[in-house]
Amino acid sequence: MKLNWISDENLYAICKEIVDKTISTKSVSVNFDNIVDPFSALFDVAINNLTYDEWLKSEGIRQRQKTLQNMIGNFHQSVIGKVAGWKNLGTGSVIDLYNADKKVIAELKNKYNTTKGNHKVAIYDDLKNRLSRTEYAGFTGYYVAILMKKPCNAPFTPSDNKSNMRRPVNERIREIDGTQFYALATGSETALKDLYRYLPKVLADLTGTSCDKIEKDQWFKELFNKAVK
Repeated sequence: MKLNWISDENLYAICKEIVDKTISTKSVSVNFDNIVDPFSALFDVAINNLTYDEWLKSEGIRQRQKTLQNMIGNFHQSVIGKVAGWKNLGTGSVIDLYNADKKVIAELKNKYNTTKGNHKVAIYDDLKNRLSRTEYAGFTGYYVAILMKKPCNAPFTPSDNKSNMRRPVNERIREIDGTQFYALATGSETALKDLYRYLPKVLADLTGTSCDKIEKDQWFKELFNKAVK
């Protein structure tokens, strides 16, 4: 199985960057530069009956997992950016993705509940400001959450916690789930699912491990089915 909307060369390169960064942090001790919550540590030790050394190990795993999760949002942005016609505008830009032919701009997040309400309002306003420019005439702006509670492709109307009012409906400013956005981006209705099914082989090739334990374990399919609508 191969994906016909992204080259192996590009996909492997994107995955390799994440694998290399994750592996490089395995030997790194707990990062105390960002303050570790000592109260949380006490509860963790007591509830799970851990020694300090055991807690330290679990905290290191937790920090690496958080770093990995942060990279996954960039992973999807990088993947879509390698699809024909798409541009990944990188971090720090007002918008993440751009496609002139499809007349689409997008701000992409990995999970719906990682974006706070006031940030959603800021995304709406950023998209609205961009769409008001002459060069974006006829474009649609999307707030994309790869993982959503339910399928969604509707006007994006986040609530402003200062005014307690929702932003007005604008058919050109929309929120969309990952399955439908990948379909829009690639032309394949099953693109996101196909990517998930293909990744075990890519990761096995990059890490030198077997992908059998993933492909033969039904729980990984269940994880996808539960998370992706």
